[in-house]
Amino acid sequence: MAEVDQHESDQEMEKKIEETRQRFKNEYLQDSSDKYDSRDVERLQKDDAWVEGYLTWRIYVVDDTLKMIDESFQWRKDLGVNDLTESSIPKWMFETGAVFLHGYDKEGNKLFWFKVKLHIKDAKTILDKKKYVAFWLERYAKREPGMPLTVVFDMAESGLSNIDMDFVKYIINCFKVYYPKFLSKMIIVDMPWIMNAAWKIVKTWLGPEAISKLKFASKSEIQTFIGPEYLPPHMGGMDPFKYSYPPLPDDDFQTPICDNGPIVSEDETESKEGELESKDTLESSFNSEVAVKPKKVNFLEDSLRAEDNDKGDTSNKTKGARKPLTTFRGPLLHVSPAEELSFGSKETEKKCLIILNNVTKNQVAFKVRTTAPEKYRVKPSSSCCEPGASVDIVVSLHGGYQASPQDRFLVMAAEMENAGAQELAQFWKEVSRAKVMEHRLRCHVLESIKATPSPPGDSPMEAGTNGNQDLNTAQLMRVTACNARLEQKLDKCLWVQKVLIGLVLILMVLNLLCLYLLGTAQRPS
Repeated sequence: MAEVDQHESDQEMEKKIEETRQRFKNEYLQDSSDKYDSRDVERLQKDDAWVEGYLTWRIYVVDDTLKMIDESFQWRKDLGVNDLTESSIPKWMFETGAVFLHGYDKEGNKLFWFKVKLHIKDAKTILDKKKYVAFWLERYAKREPGMPLTVVFDMAESGLSNIDMDFVKYIINCFKVYYPKFLSKMIIVDMPWIMNAAWKIVKTWLGPEAISKLKFASKSEIQTFIGPEYLPPHMGGMDPFKYSYPPLPDDDFQTPICDNGPIVSEDETESKEGELESKDTLESSFNSEVAVKPKKVNFLEDSLRAEDNDKGDTSNKTKGARKPLTTFRGPLLHVSPAEELSFGSKETEKKCLIILNNVTKNQVAFKVRTTAPEKYRVKPSSSCCEPGASVDIVVSLHGGYQASPQDRFLVMAAEMENAGAQELAQFWKEVSRAKVMEHRLRCHVLESIKATPSPPGDSPMEAGTNGNQDLNTAQLMRVTACNARLEQKLDKCLWVQKVLIGLVLILMVLNLLCLYLLGTAQRPS
């Protein structure tokens, strides 16, 4: 029944996507084709996920979705978003470290940091600052499509001189209009009380879609959202990261553990595997400096030998691995699953399957890297895929490690036009970065169901349900009461501010009146 409902939901979404595309073409492109960047228009016709993002953010109302796409596309062209590069942004902006991507929240969402104390309002640099923010967002959108961000405003040591309301409004519009479905939450950390009035105005800009995503947290509360391993020391965290430029901070993808243990370098790996095991787990990395005698690999012979060796082992290798249900359709490889690998604490939930399908007419070399190489075994982690063929990659948790939402996997692929006797490690060193397809996968941690003890005579299910309902109700009441108290305090502060402003105005008027009376008294009659 659930599968039927899902199928109907998918069909309904496909209809909405097609309607959006057709109406955009008929209503917005007829007389204003030069209004948008042609690359965005082309992408809209091909990228279902992009259209779905706009539809979801506008609650599937096509009229509202079209207005949002129109505004977003005009902004993209005016700012030249598709042509933004690191070299097109002033170098000093990167050097300040006012904006950067680093770390993850507890839900596995990437953190987008804004160091407010480093921002100074300046009309001369506002355009470059807008491009700077757009550069980071566009870079992330291309590297991890469909994966949301958590924005963190670090207000430590900031004051009124650091608040630029126009710039804040622009940042909000980026998530409200230009990058739909990108915002997981927006956390304001350690905000000075004097800025309460300013942020109350900001809340009115967010709109109903994003208002629930705005969170205010003190240093003691921030760990509700972000673990100490990704928090700086001044927020009570243990993250040793210090921003520096160049290079740009990025995910630290490394070579994973294979069945023979951790790999030091790609050349050393190839030498060892030639002696110890079949060649289906060739390892590689970008920064190998170990010089050994290169080994020639004939991919046809290699694949046939591997096939013979693995005939009786294939079923055992993939046995118990979670089968992917979704697919990312890349230009070189179709990657299943499309977005995430799901791991749990049970033994049957510690193995996942990545399936790669070669959709080109040439061999495609691939390798898999991860941000947590000590946790995972990946087999094969590097090899090649024949034209029209598929490769099963088994990813399993190693030892007693548990998966985390912060863990990431990177699938890299490049087309091998001359596939004869070629050294795989050398190929990865020489291939142009522009020719490498990259696709990222995140980890989803399955929740384990714990039994709830029930009193004698009661149904365990009823007891568990009632207990949870009572707990949730109590928590909701506490939160509601807390919010009410905070609102009262905020209103009182605003009322006091208004009274003070009124008193200042009265004093100014009295001062002017006194000056006038003194001047009148001193005039000769």
